[in-house]
Amino acid sequence: MAMTSRINRWWGLVGGVLLAASDTALILALGITFQVNGGDATLFVGLFFGSSFALLGYMVGWVMEARRRDQEAAAVIREQVDTIAATRSRLAQSEKLAALGQLATAIAHEVRNPLAVIRSAAQGIAETVPAADAATRRSCEFITDEIDRLSSVVTSLLAFARPMQVNARPVPVPELLDRALLLAGEELAARGVAVRCEAGGPLPALHADPDLVCQVLIGLLSNAAEAAGQGGTITIEARRTEKVVELGVADSGPGVPPEMRARIFEPFFTTRARGTGLGLAVARQIVEAHGGQIDVGDGPSGGARFVIRLPLDERTAVAA
Repeated sequence: MAMTSRINRWWGLVGGVLLAASDTALILALGITFQVNGGDATLFVGLFFGSSFALLGYMVGWVMEARRRDQEAAAVIREQVDTIAATRSRLAQSEKLAALGQLATAIAHEVRNPLAVIRSAAQGIAETVPAADAATRRSCEFITDEIDRLSSVVTSLLAFARPMQVNARPVPVPELLDRALLLAGEELAARGVAVRCEAGGPLPALHADPDLVCQVLIGLLSNAAEAAGQGGTITIEARRTEKVVELGVADSGPGVPPEMRARIFEPFFTTRARGTGLGLAVARQIVEAHGGQIDVGDGPSGGARFVIRLPLDERTAVAA
């Protein structure tokens, strides 16, 4: 920056001298002379104007460079302030997650065993009551269903709170998609949704944990099936973009309102009456543990489209 400042000042100085020289040459060419006390002062006047213009050019260059320095300093300060704010936000989130991890472990130990005992007792009662006692059977079924839901909440809480263990290995993308569709197939069939699979040409193998990535895809397929509803359509797609592989899941449902997209991956944020708000938060954890990103936008049919972007490992970037 200091070198640029000196260059700008000297260019201003040179510009001022050249301007004064051209003006002096024009005056002489027109035959205009300046006299002081009867003596020829044309050269003196030329030198005076030359030095004045040179000084003016030097000062203009200095002022321009000072303004540029101020703008660069302001940009650096803004960038540093943004970085500090982002760091504070990540630190606060880390502290929350640490506290959540301790709380989740305590809840798991205190809740799981009593829930298992209550569920076993409800099942035992349901097996011993007379067949005509439908009310008691319904009550027992309600108890077991609610206990299963609570157990699912505890499991999701532990999955979100515990440190992520990524066992990465080369895995072909079609293998991931086929496995996710196979495991989610029963739910998709029960909801009566049609599934389309689109692959954008040959894809390299991903260096990822297939179990974790498949878990994310199954969760997205389940959410898409619920959003699309009976007779809806889900599109699962894969394509390569530069050094990233994109895995997308789109549905024909109502979509995600723009005002909710910034919060949809936050822990415990849900629009479902019986949702835990941890599914997409865990999905984001898994994707970010692989060095990737996940976001949501509009799908081609007007519904939601979730996109997972996973970076390629060039050492394993072979066609799959």
